[in-house]
Amino acid sequence: MADEPDPTERRQLTISERDLQGLADDLSRWLASKVAADERPRVHELTLPQGSGMSSASVLFDAEWSVRGQVEGGSFVARLAPSDADFPVFETYDLAKQYHVMEGVAAATDVPVPPLCWLETDESALGTPFFVMRRIDGRVPADNPPYVFYGWLFDADPAERALLTDNTLAVLAEIHAIPDPAARFPMLDGPGQALRRHVDWHRAWYRWALADDGYPIPLIERAFDWLDAHWPADPGPDVLSWGDSRPGNIIYDGFEPVAVLDWEMAGLGPRELDIAWIIFIHRFFQDLATRFGQPGLPDFLRRSEVVAKYEELTGYTVRDLDFYLVYAALRHGIVMARVKRRMIHFGEDTDTPDRDDYVMHRASLEALLDGTYDWT
Repeated sequence: MADEPDPTERRQLTISERDLQGLADDLSRWLASKVAADERPRVHELTLPQGSGMSSASVLFDAEWSVRGQVEGGSFVARLAPSDADFPVFETYDLAKQYHVMEGVAAATDVPVPPLCWLETDESALGTPFFVMRRIDGRVPADNPPYVFYGWLFDADPAERALLTDNTLAVLAEIHAIPDPAARFPMLDGPGQALRRHVDWHRAWYRWALADDGYPIPLIERAFDWLDAHWPADPGPDVLSWGDSRPGNIIYDGFEPVAVLDWEMAGLGPRELDIAWIIFIHRFFQDLATRFGQPGLPDFLRRSEVVAKYEELTGYTVRDLDFYLVYAALRHGIVMARVKRRMIHFGEDTDTPDRDDYVMHRASLEALLDGTYDWT
């Protein structure tokens, strides 16, 4: 296999080069059309957050304006769809769908979704669709470098990490408890079995991101074949699937969730989609720590404990989890392979003759397919 990068080193993915002052001016002009201000709003303190995120760009900013002499405004986050020049991870970015899913979750639950402000589908304002929400203060377990190496979650004691696990799974349980999700979120519905639609979408994404562009990954194609051969006889009831269910997409106050983020992968499907994703993504990080001779967090988000707690919270019996864990590893494999292509494109990485090495967790996915992965 090709040499692996040190995961403790921050690796910055190239994003659009934006003139922050120009962006502030554009946001100011756009805000003037949204608020009945006495004069054009002042936009300042723009930053591009680092350490997480490989998809939509986030811009943090403050804005103030006055209405009949009364000062209004605050701290905001704008989520912007990437352009083709950004070498995007996904083929399409439906920010309107993401916005309306968050809107629906906020209306149906007490899940702490950031307060939504405006959705803008007209590209003329900033050159791309975007939406704006209120900024929530707190702390997030880092992806880049991963939280299993150091940071506030690494420094927490086991009881505190267990509390965070329980609180995070409670969020997941509440999302999954939304009644009649197909009717509440019709933009996510479609013909046929929801699980089949989910897998077919990922197969099409793989073709666009890699195979049809001259970068087929044999291991990913083997994993799709494995899924077809091990399809659940009864996938169970469909729920709203958050899609990117993990602590790295939650802002915490202490160990309490105060904002659930990143709904761009939301869909309909079995509960196990989210359960397997939260288990696997942590194991992806933990396996990295082990590979580099670090202790990581072996006591955190353990498969058996996640399942037991989720079943306790919901009364639901988790089924066919091995299938969904392979699927999670496959989905993440497509992400990692596309990200590697993206980094090569921007001169931040080099190519490898073995295409399976595009999957950073190649060994884990191979073991899952062979039934030899060690969950202890």
